[in-house]
Amino acid sequence: MFRKLLSTTNDSIITILRVVTGLIFFAHGAQKMLGWFGGYGFHGTMGFFTHDLHLPAPIAFLAICAEFFGGLGLIVGFLARIAAFGILCNMVSAVLLVHHSFGLFMNWNGDQKGEGFEYHLLAIAVLLAILIKGAGAYSIDYVISRTGAMKTSTS
Repeated sequence: MFRKLLSTTNDSIITILRVVTGLIFFAHGAQKMLGWFGGYGFHGTMGFFTHDLHLPAPIAFLAICAEFFGGLGLIVGFLARIAAFGILCNMVSAVLLVHHSFGLFMNWNGDQKGEGFEYHLLAIAVLLAILIKGAGAYSIDYVISRTGAMKTSTS
């Protein structure tokens, strides 16, 4: 099972999707976890998730970790399917809990109360590709899946 989880091809297109998506979600996760890039940090984000969105604290914690550690995992291609799944769950939850009520389009002109879910749909599509295809080329998963440690011995 672990072998299948890490299996991937030497696909450079998936690598591009994985690294760019990882960078984006690491930045979002760093806002939530560390307060970088104008974010509220761990305490502020936990407060928003638990008080405003009424999420249970363990779920809020997992959401923050999924973006931060999942973003890192995607950047280096380590456990990319797990990272993609965690972030994908965040994106589906964000659409269902918040963004569906604002329609498809983002709030480009600042004339609606919140952001639509077009960004989330794009992220979900990319994350599904990573979930299906694996980490691609230049990933830790690829290196591990090609070493003797992952191959079963016949003796």
